[in-house]
Amino acid sequence: MSTATAPRPTAAAPVKPPKPPRRPKKRRPVESGEGVYAPTVLTRLGLLAVAALSIFPLYWMIVIASTSTANAAGFPPALLPGPNLLEHLNQALTDPEANLLLGLRNSMIITGIVTFSVVLISTLGGFAFAKLKFRGSKVLMGTVLFSMMVPLQQLGIVPLYIVMVELQWLDTLQAVILPFLINGFGIFMMRQYVEQAVPDEIIEAARIDGASTIGIWWRIVLPALRPAMVVLALLTFMLNWNEFLWPFMVLSGENPTIQLAIRQLSTATWSADLSMIFTGTLISIIPIAILFVVFGRQIVSGIMEGSSK
Repeated sequence: MSTATAPRPTAAAPVKPPKPPRRPKKRRPVESGEGVYAPTVLTRLGLLAVAALSIFPLYWMIVIASTSTANAAGFPPALLPGPNLLEHLNQALTDPEANLLLGLRNSMIITGIVTFSVVLISTLGGFAFAKLKFRGSKVLMGTVLFSMMVPLQQLGIVPLYIVMVELQWLDTLQAVILPFLINGFGIFMMRQYVEQAVPDEIIEAARIDGASTIGIWWRIVLPALRPAMVVLALLTFMLNWNEFLWPFMVLSGENPTIQLAIRQLSTATWSADLSMIFTGTLISIIPIAILFVVFGRQIVSGIMEGSSK
């Protein structure tokens, strides 16, 4: 009698452990903050290209201002600065027909007064529309928005000129200052910023403590609006510094702004002197360049803070 033997169990093949998934390569964070990654080579090349395109017009202006008109108008044009920059600067500043120094002074006075007025009135109006309740606020805000939609300067230039004639303000600086003391965009911008930057609880707490409306605006609203005020001041300064049409209507060549002085500099001779035109333009951008150098950090922080609100 044979006995049945049980089959031996076959050894199971060893199971290989699954490979762990590949972890994505971590980019080295930038030292400036967490969660921000270092730019790639392609990003750096793109930024360099954008920076070169932005700087090239300024470089080209210096090249033309430092060379003669014949070289500037020749082909191929000059690509390197010439030796005549100091000579052209002295000629532009001392030209009696252009009055460039007087134009610089007038533009500084006009732009300074207008910028201060726009920032002051915009902060007051923005605070009033955002946090104060009064009758007719919606109608007044609609009027402000309507002034932004309609180019009042171009449509109202004839009646505005008649008003200046009746006031006998032609060829005076107040004729250029008065129409630009209020800016609808500035009021709207400050209203939006106040709504986001100043909580209602802080204003209510200040009222409980006995603060007046002007005191709240001065001690609470203005410190919170400082970044937006810097941006608005820069935009207003640039807009009025480059204004040409209205000063051309009400001012004469003996009392010009910087833009009118550049125009007179370009027509001081029978043919257009490109070198002198670019020299005057180079002089005119110096104040704006100084503003960007001095307040560049505040301008960038104001734009970034406003975009994040």
